[in-house]
Amino acid sequence: MASKASMEFAEAVRIAVSSLWAHKLRSVLTLLGVVIGISSVIAVVSLINGLNSYVAERVFTLGADVFIISKGPNIVTNIDDFLETQKRKELTREEYLALRELCEGCREVGASLSRRADVKYGMNYVRDSSLRGYTASIFRMGDMEVHSGRFLAESDDLRSAPVCVIGWDIVENLFPGVDPVGKEIRVDGDVYQIIGVAKKQGSALGQSRDNWVVVPFNSYQKTYGTRQSVRMLVKAGDPQKLDRAMDEARLILRARRHVAYSAKDDFHMDTNQSFLSLWAGISSAFFVVLFVIASVSLVVGGIVIMNIMLVSVTERTQEIGLRKSLGARSSDIRMQFLIESSTIAAVGGLWGVVLGSLVAKSVEWFFDLPTAIHLWAVLAGLVMSTAVGLFFGVYPASKAARLDPVVALRAE
Repeated sequence: MASKASMEFAEAVRIAVSSLWAHKLRSVLTLLGVVIGISSVIAVVSLINGLNSYVAERVFTLGADVFIISKGPNIVTNIDDFLETQKRKELTREEYLALRELCEGCREVGASLSRRADVKYGMNYVRDSSLRGYTASIFRMGDMEVHSGRFLAESDDLRSAPVCVIGWDIVENLFPGVDPVGKEIRVDGDVYQIIGVAKKQGSALGQSRDNWVVVPFNSYQKTYGTRQSVRMLVKAGDPQKLDRAMDEARLILRARRHVAYSAKDDFHMDTNQSFLSLWAGISSAFFVVLFVIASVSLVVGGIVIMNIMLVSVTERTQEIGLRKSLGARSSDIRMQFLIESSTIAAVGGLWGVVLGSLVAKSVEWFFDLPTAIHLWAVLAGLVMSTAVGLFFGVYPASKAARLDPVVALRAE
């Protein structure tokens, strides 16, 4: 019995595939909606999966025990919040020093400032580089590794030394084939001696992570003044102690800034998780919108499949009558047409998976955006397309099953 059922299933699949092959243009038009819908889903899921991993590994690279304190949010999502943060007092070097001294739950506290600057060596120059003023502790908390020379030391900061550490883009543009350690460069006209070169970090979302010059924090403030708000990085030393360190830092800063008990903080704290949660919300909304658009394509494709199956029922009326007169039950006829409609949709889903994967890889090649094609997404795409075929094949299959064999045999 099982063998007979499997033979009938295989025969129904063979008929569906033969029908597709016999009417190639009609088949392409029939499958177009399903192909577009599934390829859109595969491409979007692959792109979002790739971006999620990429953002976690290369964009938001704070450790699990590190948090940032700044004047306002590092990522602005609301214009009213942005305008409100502009009215806040600047975070100062003195507050950084107080936090470093008083926060017992903070293993490391660092301070940073940044701006854009032009970097020059001899006749060569790099425009619009990132100039950063760092305390030595920033390097101990970050993910940078030294390629040659050394990073900044506490003594460099204390004496406001005119020294710097450079990123790999500066090396490639100003010192091709030359060891830059010990050389002097001009940053916005000021002379700094290179004491170290960081290892190449590559790009993130198409933006280089190596076009920068780091000078001691005090050297930066000596040149550009103290009016710019300081950005602090704090390392708790243990992810389990992160909340305690944040609470302690918050109390110290609120006391120094004379924030009333009932008033909200006039500074902002961010962790790696807060950045990733924000990104997850953005990517989820993006996925939902595109998934709805792709679903419309699938519905259109399903309607086309239903229409083609109704045409098939009309074309094969005599065949249906003959099968019924030879003993085929209505359920057998219904099952045959359901298998055919789902097979047609599954073929469209298979082509959609192939096309969606090609689109995802093309985006990765041409736009330098990461993608990740997961097996579950491929299987989900095939299941979705097959389900569409089954759903929209119910009406044509039922219509075929209800045909009177005598009437069907007389049909021309």
